[in-house]
Amino acid sequence: MFGSAQRKLELPAGNEALPGRDQPMVLPNRHFVHGRPIKPPFPVGNRTAVFGLGCFWGAEKCFWELEGVSTSAVGYVAGATPNPTYQEVCTGLTGHNEVVLVVYDPSVTTYSSLLGVFFESHDPTQGMRQGNDVGTQYRSGIYTLDEDQRSTAAAFKACYQSVLDKHGLGEITTEIIDAPRFYFAEEYHQQYLARNPAGYCGLGGTGISCPVPAR
Repeated sequence: MFGSAQRKLELPAGNEALPGRDQPMVLPNRHFVHGRPIKPPFPVGNRTAVFGLGCFWGAEKCFWELEGVSTSAVGYVAGATPNPTYQEVCTGLTGHNEVVLVVYDPSVTTYSSLLGVFFESHDPTQGMRQGNDVGTQYRSGIYTLDEDQRSTAAAFKACYQSVLDKHGLGEITTEIIDAPRFYFAEEYHQQYLARNPAGYCGLGGTGISCPVPAR
């Protein structure tokens, strides 16, 4: 069921994807750290962003600690299996990526600031892996909600690539696509490092700052 190592480096074809289920994940609508809701509707004026940067345990903590972030949650996007489980995602047969849903107040922080944290918190040149975590669910991805997010993300990617080129690093493999449906992950994954302070975090950046591109 869990497939070969090679399978975990390739996205499944549509007819290979696991069937999933109609029932969404059931979990409390409360952030473990601050108690605010993790499901919509969110506060009026707040905006959302969706990022994949490796194992979502450490990735979520990168964002919930930021000033201006109202709430966060982890889940799965960009695959073909509806309402997947973590075990199914780990087979490589759903096509989903582990991601963080970030809800933020644009009067306090900006999408550009979040993109800077995204690029500096992981190595976006590693393809279907992040550090020791190998598989399609660990790929680098930005899932955009509108044209402004899409163009801003593309500008950051190009700008950071030019910086990495000067340091002899490889090509950025971050996928930038319209945000597909977000499926919440299981409760024990939500705010994992707050529930388990000594828990695993496999993230590591390049050590190179990501500049803000000229507009």
